[in-house]
Amino acid sequence: MVSDVHGNAEALARAGEGADALIVLGDLIDFVDYHDHSRGILGMVFGAEKVAVFAGLRRERLTAEASAYARELWSTLHDAAGVVEEAVRTQYKALFAAMTVPTFATPGNVDLPHLWPEFAGDGVEVLDGDVAEVGGLRFGFVGGALLPRGVAPRRTGPFVPYLRTPEEFDDAVARLADVDVLCSHIPPDVPELTYDVMARRAELGSVALVDLIHRQRPRWSVFGHVHQPLSARMRLGRTECANVGHFQRTRWPYVLRW
Repeated sequence: MVSDVHGNAEALARAGEGADALIVLGDLIDFVDYHDHSRGILGMVFGAEKVAVFAGLRRERLTAEASAYARELWSTLHDAAGVVEEAVRTQYKALFAAMTVPTFATPGNVDLPHLWPEFAGDGVEVLDGDVAEVGGLRFGFVGGALLPRGVAPRRTGPFVPYLRTPEEFDDAVARLADVDVLCSHIPPDVPELTYDVMARRAELGSVALVDLIHRQRPRWSVFGHVHQPLSARMRLGRTECANVGHFQRTRWPYVLRW
């Protein structure tokens, strides 16, 4: 079980060794690599020096300035969207080829879900608002990340992340019934699980996931998205909650046995 792969196809190919199934909880794409500015799509297109400027603005939480700088970079390309999609396709080709055991996957916010059917072979089942039976247990999946309430999704640009309104996300959660393992890209809305100690801010978690945990009492709730969480594991009632990322860096899958 992995999340936040961010381009690490080599480690992903080893993640399923000896497992009956591999669960992938999104963010396959390495769009901006904050550890190595020469990597990731932004680094490959614009170079490490320009990505370092962008990363510095993000670290200082200068959101408007970072967005303006990114727009300036993309404006220098004739077909920015085409460049990005070609780079995404190249990464997806390697990443989906690395899923060599039966795989159940849901997309993260740094993914383009509309491209997944093109690369997912017979051994990869893509789920989002769906339930699959694995080893006699019911696994429920919901992908993407949340927009702040009242913010409309962005539909155009060189890269359109998979961000959902609270209503869209809640509708996907509502389709999950009688789950034993709740699989999502983002965590339930619990401060210990949503706060990133390196970024020094809380990511948006889902209240609907918390409600499902209280109502259905699954054995596990597993997720990623928050790369350096305040708490990687905790219990909500009888449910064990676990952040199974940041796989790009850890290279170790999280293993469930039952």
